[in-house]
Amino acid sequence: MPAPAPISPVQAEALRTRTLPPLEEVRHGVWSLSSTVGDRVEGHSFSYLIEGSDGSLALIDPGWAGPDAVPRLEAALRSVDHELSDLTLVVVTHLHLDHLGAADDVRRASGARVAMHALEAAALDRRAADGAAADADVARWGAPRELTEALVASWGSGRALPAVTPDLLLADGDELPVAGRRLRVVHTPGHTAGHLCVVEPEQRLVFTGDHVLPTINPGIGLGGRTASNPLDDHLASLRAMVPLDRPGADALEVCPGHEYRFVGLAERAEALVAHRADRTLDAVTALDALHAGGAGAASPTVFEVAEHMTGWRGGLRSMTGFVLASALAQTEWHLRSAGRGDELATG
Repeated sequence: MPAPAPISPVQAEALRTRTLPPLEEVRHGVWSLSSTVGDRVEGHSFSYLIEGSDGSLALIDPGWAGPDAVPRLEAALRSVDHELSDLTLVVVTHLHLDHLGAADDVRRASGARVAMHALEAAALDRRAADGAAADADVARWGAPRELTEALVASWGSGRALPAVTPDLLLADGDELPVAGRRLRVVHTPGHTAGHLCVVEPEQRLVFTGDHVLPTINPGIGLGGRTASNPLDDHLASLRAMVPLDRPGADALEVCPGHEYRFVGLAERAEALVAHRADRTLDAVTALDALHAGGAGAASPTVFEVAEHMTGWRGGLRSMTGFVLASALAQTEWHLRSAGRGDELATG
């Protein structure tokens, strides 16, 4: 299925030219603003300002922390006749640095409360323990010894999380405290355990963070360890998007954390489900091929299965560091989702 067409020509052009799109009014009282991810303009992230009926403002995803984060926000606020003191709420869709990073700086500068899903707060509390558990993950995957040290280091550090204590814990179905607005929280685990989206039904907007993006297939299980399978969580969260959308003029406009705004939430969610199904089939086919290969293949490792999968661009051996670790984790989750996890060696 082709990627959905962009609603915003400005955002589409910025993506094409690898530049930062300017502040843009999405609806009356709703604006998007962009920020770099670290030192890179490519892959910039979006924040969203939402004005309440009393003149207060909520900010969805403050973006990457850095010396220009608060001045950038302050300049954006001035351009729409607001100031930092108007900001009363900072909502975090999930705990990654390009979304959560500047939350503390913005809170100190404005006095706003920081809100996130309770499961993201719990993941932040146990971030050190989750990072230390990388040893067990890598051992279970059965990677070659020469790759083990780098995998442990990258999987542990790649899952490192900032230290931010929320003022307000959110749950599925909550309404954000923004005057005159109905802003409903939808819990969408998968990318991280406490990822959330925000639906504004009157203006037909949905703020999706990294859950649904127009062309990127979001990573899964990237917010610390969970008792559930992140792939199963992600699929359920994608399917939950479909009934939110409506055809024609009542369709939700998707305001994602990256790339560009678009219409076609249900179709994009279904395309992502289909993509995951293809990857699961790839993993199961590789496992079956190893079983058919004869001696020594009765209980292959995760690494062996991943190496036989055909869907990796450039092949598994072209990957290094965190990308390789994530690929191995996803291979295991695909097989467990298919009910084939007990056929794997434990390392």
